[in-house]
Amino acid sequence: MAQYLVIVESPAKAKTIERYLGKKYKVKASMGHVRDLPKSQTGVDVENNFEPKYITIRGKGPVLKELKTAAKKADKIFLAADPDREGEAIAWHLAHSLNMDVDSECRVVFNEITKDAVKESFKHPRTINMDLVDAQQARRILDRLVGYNISPLLWQKVKKGLSAGRVQSVAVKMIIDRENEIKNFKPEEYWSIDADFLKGKQSFEGSFYGVDGKKKKLSSREDVDKILQTMDDKGFIVDKVNKRERKRNPSPSFITSSLQQEAARKLNFRARKTMMVAQQLYEGIDLGKREGGITGLITYMRTDSTRVSDTAKSQAKEYIEKNYGKEYSGSSRKAKNAEGAQDAHEAIRPTNALRSPDSLKQTLSRDQFRLYKLIWERFIASQMAPAVMDTMTVHLSNNGVEFRASGSKIKFKGFMGVYIESSDDQDKKKDKWLPNLEVGETVKTSKITPNQHFTQPPPRYTEARLVKTMEEKGIGRPSTYAPTLDTIQRRGYVALDNRRFIPTELGEIVTKLIEEFFPEIIDVAFTVKMEDDLDAIEEGKTEWISILDQFYQGFDKRLEKAHQEMEKVEIRDEPAGITCEKCGHEMVYKMGRYGKFLACSNFPECRNTKPILKEIGVKCPKCKDGNIVERKTKKKRTFYGCDKYPECDFISWDKPVGRDCPKCDSMLVEKKSKKKVQVQCSNCDYKEEEQG
Repeated sequence: MAQYLVIVESPAKAKTIERYLGKKYKVKASMGHVRDLPKSQTGVDVENNFEPKYITIRGKGPVLKELKTAAKKADKIFLAADPDREGEAIAWHLAHSLNMDVDSECRVVFNEITKDAVKESFKHPRTINMDLVDAQQARRILDRLVGYNISPLLWQKVKKGLSAGRVQSVAVKMIIDRENEIKNFKPEEYWSIDADFLKGKQSFEGSFYGVDGKKKKLSSREDVDKILQTMDDKGFIVDKVNKRERKRNPSPSFITSSLQQEAARKLNFRARKTMMVAQQLYEGIDLGKREGGITGLITYMRTDSTRVSDTAKSQAKEYIEKNYGKEYSGSSRKAKNAEGAQDAHEAIRPTNALRSPDSLKQTLSRDQFRLYKLIWERFIASQMAPAVMDTMTVHLSNNGVEFRASGSKIKFKGFMGVYIESSDDQDKKKDKWLPNLEVGETVKTSKITPNQHFTQPPPRYTEARLVKTMEEKGIGRPSTYAPTLDTIQRRGYVALDNRRFIPTELGEIVTKLIEEFFPEIIDVAFTVKMEDDLDAIEEGKTEWISILDQFYQGFDKRLEKAHQEMEKVEIRDEPAGITCEKCGHEMVYKMGRYGKFLACSNFPECRNTKPILKEIGVKCPKCKDGNIVERKTKKKRTFYGCDKYPECDFISWDKPVGRDCPKCDSMLVEKKSKKKVQVQCSNCDYKEEEQG
């Protein structure tokens, strides 16, 4: 009997596939990559066409030995790593490590780990796609050249342990730029006028639009007073009533970025957690013998395509018509992919649309269930009929002053009966249906309310918002979003404050140096072009060596210039104004990987260190000299005070934001609830829009 060896990345995936293939197949896991560039050196010969030096990854010797033993017993070896550039590179490295013929038909790929998909893929093995391998090699070598050349420079000029990355540096720069936007923001005053109208006993709301048919902006109280003086007390005449039916189409099935964004908004998942749980659902969950044992529940989760197979559409249609009715089944709309999408895989969807979340609730962990439910509902909704809304807009006038009122109601729920997409900027005002109004009739007002507003600063990036912006700008690809966000936090270049990114002092120092000497590294346009070049390599349109050569010619010159001209950044130890409790010497502030900390100036004789009170980057509003720091009560409750205490006794339970109220010049603070943060004045009624 012939014996076949199948190699995948993970043990969970191996178990699932082995059960589908039967006794002739032995499935082993490589545990990811088995070869990589060495950690101790650059490992790239730039003088010899960027020839990479690959070695067996430390700790992978026993795994590779086991695979080689199994390979000797096999009549044929199949490489079934994930269906992307990374998976293709893993297969290529395995082929070399096992002395396989890389031109043989040894590669099998599948977008979902189901019995039918796996069995079908083994009927059509192919050769290793060297265009995909070259694209992955080019990315790996490019990132190695950047990291292993700039990082030692930063160690020399700033401090040891620092590192630089290509996509990560752009992400940090985006966060710093947003922080500067917020700090430099100058609020502008504007006004609105709201009115409560009455028709009989029914009330409805409307807002000021303009004068004599033209829209008018209200910039001051004086503008408002002129409008109020123009109106008389005879009531408002209904000038126009527009009624129409509006259709709202469902969102397409998830791609990697939209899954990460929606999981952050609806489930409070970090990007890394979303991908980890999605990987579990993709590789297979044991559903028990009655349900088929270990089964992959979703399709591959690293994709930028919204395409869905005809089989999946048929399953969804069957489920929808059975559970909701034929009128809820949507037409076969083709979702449009984003510009630059590779369309290599389907969208993220359940492998079996008939497998509802409730049927799996007892089998899945809480996180697995919640993410599967999100993916399943989004997919089912994407195949449903549009929602139908009745909308109504009314124009009302009083002596030339025009107000408008609008309302809507759901006529047919359609996909909204299953799923509604959330957003970073939720509309907090729910529309209500207006009473029947006829042109020419008069309605009275029970209340007219002028409201003062101020333009709002841009919000800090949440993980979801940063992923969305990176995707829109073309920075990175589906497989890079989560690792990028993870890396910039581990390096200490940014931190999360109430789930929003803020740059650290270290991140600002490093970014400033990179911007000065390696501007292309943090240039969005350059980064986008590089991603396009990598895509062109994948598509076989260009040579990977030429792309690397184009980059390195300019990079090498700038590197030489930086070594000569970059001044050493001395992060001096600031006196902390307190003495060491262990030896009596003065304590100083030192810069560490995650920011500043307190250390004894008598180092190395005394190694006393301790964390310092966390600075929030805001000057004390009372003494104007000290900095606001985060403190803790004995019961671990957070409050904010001046670091000049006891000379300055300023304290606040709410976090100061470093801006003054545009209304009364008092301190603005953050008021936090479980899911929301609102900036408001510590003295008057001024409030800014809530941030979710």
